[in-house]
Amino acid sequence: MAKTFKGGVHPGHFKSATAGKPIADANPPARVAVLMQQHIGAPCEPLVEVGDAVKVGQKVGDSQAFVSVPAHSSVSGKVVELRDYPHPVGRPARAVVIESDGQDTWHESVKANPPLEELSGDDIKKIIREAGIAGMGGATFPTHVKLSPPPEKPIDTVIINGSECEPFLTADHRLMLERPEAVVFGLKALMKVLGVEKGYIGVEDNKPDCVEALKKAAEGEPVEVKSFHTKYPQGAEKQLIYAFNGREVPSGGLPMDVGTVVQNAGTAVAIADAVRKGVPLLERIVTVTGPGVEAPANLRVKIGTMVSEVIAQCGGLKENARKVILGGPMMGLAQNTTEMPVIKGTSGILVLTDKEVHIHEIQPCIRCGRCVEVCPVSIMPLVIGSATEKGYPDKAEAYHAVDCIECGCCSYICPAKRPLTQWIRLSKGEILAKAKKK
Repeated sequence: MAKTFKGGVHPGHFKSATAGKPIADANPPARVAVLMQQHIGAPCEPLVEVGDAVKVGQKVGDSQAFVSVPAHSSVSGKVVELRDYPHPVGRPARAVVIESDGQDTWHESVKANPPLEELSGDDIKKIIREAGIAGMGGATFPTHVKLSPPPEKPIDTVIINGSECEPFLTADHRLMLERPEAVVFGLKALMKVLGVEKGYIGVEDNKPDCVEALKKAAEGEPVEVKSFHTKYPQGAEKQLIYAFNGREVPSGGLPMDVGTVVQNAGTAVAIADAVRKGVPLLERIVTVTGPGVEAPANLRVKIGTMVSEVIAQCGGLKENARKVILGGPMMGLAQNTTEMPVIKGTSGILVLTDKEVHIHEIQPCIRCGRCVEVCPVSIMPLVIGSATEKGYPDKAEAYHAVDCIECGCCSYICPAKRPLTQWIRLSKGEILAKAKKK
């Protein structure tokens, strides 16, 4: 029987537009804007100046902070600007703007590494950090940080997350189907870093083709592929761990607190390319989809390419296009412009039309309890949301607002159309800002 977790919802999949479409290369951009804030943690400082010539794979930004990873040029050419660009999270970020020379000349630092068997765990971790790898499922947490648990928290389980439970998105689906051996190799590299003897890949049972491809690639390897019940948000770390082995990450805790490390399937492939070929994280698979785009597709896009250019390659926006979301409809962020660059966490570009975008009048809570029933982290969204609405952040904190994973289940299920997720996110921001001051 397929495993699952407590709570969750079953939104429509809406994946048929791209699930059967192989990954295609996006058109080479004439110019890229590589943001210095590509991930959670400290932003990079530019390592280049206007007028500098750069090559593919060259570091153009870095930071001395532990929770940070470098940024690299995805094209060869000349640095033409250092300026702020819109960031998907809503605040501007510094970018190194590079005009491509069309040659894609590789930097001398990009070279193959010794075989995995000859590399130590520390070697692999250094390669991952220097390659600028951060979680590619959307959270963009620096990967080497996850691979550095303190000695008192030994890891015995490593899971590759192949759930891709967000509606519309199929980037990981296609990647697992087309490059299953790279997913397995990336997992083996992670296992070596953490000293784990057996690794696991979890895939929702609505992707039987991926399960079959991964099992074939894992034959003879210390890797097991497991199928999970299709339910949103199966791809959330804590929910995946609970469904996998019944371990419950404590309130305010991390997966390493229960001996587990989880990495996204796309991250595993990026690790494979970095460890085998020495290639930094320069591109990612992006699902461009939704009723508002002419020709949905799964594209391999260079980091720093403008979202507007990616949409244009898919036929452009339809006349009745109303909303552009980076990510999926449940956890993605709506944007007020498409003139922003693709970053390492841009898993999808979703375009909705007038038909799908509805503005509802917020009604009073009817105390039905549906939000509590579907909450995958067992908090009380109706109480936290009400406390935020009325300006009582202390009450929101007392009801564990910071444990919210912002999956959107409560807002999705609420019959009164209350923006519970947005309210809880607001409270979380205030609580964390207060904690930072202390």
